[in-house]
Amino acid sequence: MTDRPGSATGLPSRVLVTGAAGFIGSHLCDRLLADGCRVVGLDNFDSFYPEATKRANLAAALQNSRMRLIEGDIRDGVLLEGLFTDVPLDAVIHLAARPGVRPSLDAPEPCIQVNVDGTLQLLEAMRRHHVGRLVFGSSSSVYGNSSTAPYSEDQIADRPISPYAASKRAGELLVHSYHHLYGLAAVCLRFFTVFGPRQRPDLAIHKFSKLMKAGQALPIYGDGESGRDYTYVDDAVEAIVRSLRLTGANDVTPCYEVLNVGRSEPVTLNELLDHLATALNQKPQLDRLPDQPGDVAFTSASTERIERVLGFRPRVGLDEGLERFATWLDSVAAND
Repeated sequence: MTDRPGSATGLPSRVLVTGAAGFIGSHLCDRLLADGCRVVGLDNFDSFYPEATKRANLAAALQNSRMRLIEGDIRDGVLLEGLFTDVPLDAVIHLAARPGVRPSLDAPEPCIQVNVDGTLQLLEAMRRHHVGRLVFGSSSSVYGNSSTAPYSEDQIADRPISPYAASKRAGELLVHSYHHLYGLAAVCLRFFTVFGPRQRPDLAIHKFSKLMKAGQALPIYGDGESGRDYTYVDDAVEAIVRSLRLTGANDVTPCYEVLNVGRSEPVTLNELLDHLATALNQKPQLDRLPDQPGDVAFTSASTERIERVLGFRPRVGLDEGLERFATWLDSVAAND
């Protein structure tokens, strides 16, 4: 591990962030730069949502001389080999993925190719170039329709109900195998429904907000009693940064941890709509539809382990987070 001289942060000097132009990735780049790190961002600007949106996410970070952006795909072994050869890296935060439960039902092959094969390519590049610190972005979807809540990391997560969920669990297992075989220090973070400024436009809070502002009906699958544990993006980033520190805490016995990132405060869809209506000062119109295959009915994170291991507690509640999101959405609309 090569830390910055005189640094009290415990963070490495140069970090590769895959999926750097995405929702969480771009916020993370901003945070790492603010903490003094050099950041190499890798993103393929996939057409899953508009490229212009992703480039706007990184606009501020790219003004910093310690930020470098490389455009390319994690499945491209030749590109990764060149990147790891040219740039001395100390750690990797792997957030690049083909996202979405529902999209993975329509297009399972690219989901598996990116999320599993791409993760393998990255792990192999790390092995060859002796980069021994990794934070891997996983998902609460790995729990499937668990009947035990809140979900604990000790639960056996072997019943995924979508290709996306299966791909994320496969990624965790690959990371563990490289920890076991090659001494990789790794933390896998299971994110629970992250929201906030720059959220992907296909996700519920962003999509619903735009529809409400346009006076259009919201597509609501099921009776609205499905529940989600919502996590504000700044809290997700804090968990990543603390995990990155943990990977460098013990060179003798490299860590391997799987940690939930949530609030343990699940909210039903009907309740979310009430909170969102308050934040936006808009009354929603609802279009009730049948349940969607692949969607889990409920998520709730046990936060005991992440608090014990990282000393982490989320700080931003749902209402405050929605107010910040609404302010950001207004600012984006004003600049369009």
